[in-house]
Amino acid sequence: MAESMKGLHRTHRCAELGVSNVGEKVTVMGWVQKSRNKGGIIFVDLRDRSGILQIIFEGKDIDDDGFAKAEKLRSEFVIAVTGVVESRGEAANANMATGEIELRADDLRILSESDTPPFPIEENSKTKEEMRLKYRYLDLRRPDVQSNLMLRSRIAAITRQFLADEGFLEIETPILNKSTPEGARDYLVPSRVHPGQFYALPQSPQLFKQLLMVSGYDRYYQIAKCFRDEDLRADRQPEFTQIDMELSFVDVDDVIDVNERLIKKIFKETLDLDVSLPIQRITYAEAMDRFGSDKPDTRFGMELQNVTEIVKGCGFGVFTGAIENGGSVRGINARGCGSMPRKKIDALVQFAKDFGAKGLAYIQLLDDGNVKSSFAKFMTDDEMSALISAMDGEAGDLLLFAADKDKVVFDVLGNLRVHLAEQLEIIDKNVFNFLWVTEFPLFEWSEEQDRFTAMHHPFTMPMEEDIQYLDTDPGRVRAKAYDIVLNGTELGGGSVRIHQDDIQEKMFEKLGFTKEEAQSQFGFLLTAFKYGVPPHAGLAYGFDRLVMLIAGEDNIRNVIAFPKVKDASCLMCEAPDTVAKEQLDELGIEITEEE
Repeated sequence: MAESMKGLHRTHRCAELGVSNVGEKVTVMGWVQKSRNKGGIIFVDLRDRSGILQIIFEGKDIDDDGFAKAEKLRSEFVIAVTGVVESRGEAANANMATGEIELRADDLRILSESDTPPFPIEENSKTKEEMRLKYRYLDLRRPDVQSNLMLRSRIAAITRQFLADEGFLEIETPILNKSTPEGARDYLVPSRVHPGQFYALPQSPQLFKQLLMVSGYDRYYQIAKCFRDEDLRADRQPEFTQIDMELSFVDVDDVIDVNERLIKKIFKETLDLDVSLPIQRITYAEAMDRFGSDKPDTRFGMELQNVTEIVKGCGFGVFTGAIENGGSVRGINARGCGSMPRKKIDALVQFAKDFGAKGLAYIQLLDDGNVKSSFAKFMTDDEMSALISAMDGEAGDLLLFAADKDKVVFDVLGNLRVHLAEQLEIIDKNVFNFLWVTEFPLFEWSEEQDRFTAMHHPFTMPMEEDIQYLDTDPGRVRAKAYDIVLNGTELGGGSVRIHQDDIQEKMFEKLGFTKEEAQSQFGFLLTAFKYGVPPHAGLAYGFDRLVMLIAGEDNIRNVIAFPKVKDASCLMCEAPDTVAKEQLDELGIEITEEE
């Protein structure tokens, strides 16, 4: 029978007690981690979010009724215990934060009993994730998960305090929005009051934060919930959280400055890590050329080498054909891998094909000085020597080459270098390499839509010196856009926004919008811009990703209280689910089953 809390008040959390509390009478409450009955004396490990405290129940200290209750205790019972803190002396447990003390109980209340949980509540659980997520409320009791969520709360608090001190205002923006194109798929919400019409859940607060700059609020931030109806992966969820900000009367350097100081503060206060400022900046073009990625991991080398000029006249048709079609030939040097077995090389070829390559050419520089290659018979000795030299190849190295359109080559080799580095275990997990990637292209060409699309969004400002190319060579135009990258993961990104009417009109024109379409989609913003708009810029972090990296986790589900799984469903509450026909009728919606 559960007992009440009447007249009882918790004085401390379990792990808040220490040697300084010896001799004090205290009351603690929490969950039974385990109970050990030694006959006449019962040891209970009591757990709350702060940690574990050992409790001793002994007949000489507690009445018969209390001892009888202690004999009933099982894992996950919720109890309140009053007693005196004692030193454990020579019996101290160095592996526990509270290992130097224990609580000698003189009163016990069982606040709630528990069924046997479907899995042990312990750190580094071996239970399958599907089971843990089905009973997420139990999984959330595990100390490592609790530690992650407390870290998340702390990072949010640090961020709020820092931005408040920097003159930012926390302002909430709407969740029920208008659907706009040029992004991922929206989650749509039908309107009962306006039959046949829909709200969209925000993919970001982009338009509203720009309107706040028009409204004169100068510096805005929000820890904002956002939604995207897209396929999931390890660092992506259908609903996610952003640290979102916008600033007026600023340019690129101003945004980078305040964010570098924010990053420095967060990492100092959470990991005691001193981030060296200023953080290195490289352009998008350099990032792609050296690493094949706009979010490069710079903790290891294996950089791409452009050998197009070296092989353009060779006899290997795969190389020359790619070059003739406007592509390039590039390679990476996997040092020390020259003796890699053919089976493993074939697996690398398949990996490359998964990223769009037709194949992967290779040269093995064996330790004995011999050379094995998938394409040597098409090359002269001089051509092979020149290629190996261009790749800085030495005995024991494995040279890998991709030949195709630049986009494919970058995608293949950019992913391959990371894949190889992970296989070879050459990435130092204790290093935090930050990087700004700047000067992104303003547009990217969509083969599917046969037109230019905005690489970021339609309100991104071109670099002033490139505005002249908007009509003649849009693909050449660089944006005043910037991403902050950590160890190969994009932490956040932003840009300077367009605040001049003529440039905004030109941007819509290049994206294929008619004036009517632009007005239909973004009319409220364009109208607002007629009433005095300051130059402004912003940035948004993926908050979940940031916490994941600081916590040393490899999946954002481990730092979100109630995450979704890969098909965007919740195993615990079984969402999404069907709804009553009456609800659908109210909304004017009919479900038709696919045959």
